[in-house]
Amino acid sequence: MGKIKINVPTGSGINWGRKRRNKNMSVLKISSENYEQEVLKADKPVIIDFYADWCGPCRMMSPIIDEIAEEKADSIKVGKVNVDENQDLAMEYGVMSIPTIVIIKNGKVEKNFVGVRDKSEILEAI
Repeated sequence: MGKIKINVPTGSGINWGRKRRNKNMSVLKISSENYEQEVLKADKPVIIDFYADWCGPCRMMSPIIDEIAEEKADSIKVGKVNVDENQDLAMEYGVMSIPTIVIIKNGKVEKNFVGVRDKSEILEAI
């Protein structure tokens, strides 16, 4: 019996087990290990995107978060928290649905958004 070859067009949305990588170096991967230093002790406002790789709306937010990180790198710190890998942080912020965007200033939550949001709405909250 011969092998079956499946041709999947580029951009089809099928992942086949490959992990998505964050190509934007301005976005920090926040975890329990670096949370205190990167978020609580930050010298500028922090935007945290709580997401999961399997979440469709989270994938819709990802380019928006990346744009904010690139454009505002000098004045805002932007990080992402994978809720599957960091359930403790998700619980600490009361994340019940994803995506959840949390804006933190001086170690305190200023605003949070649940669901897909416009870039302008996020920036206005800062």
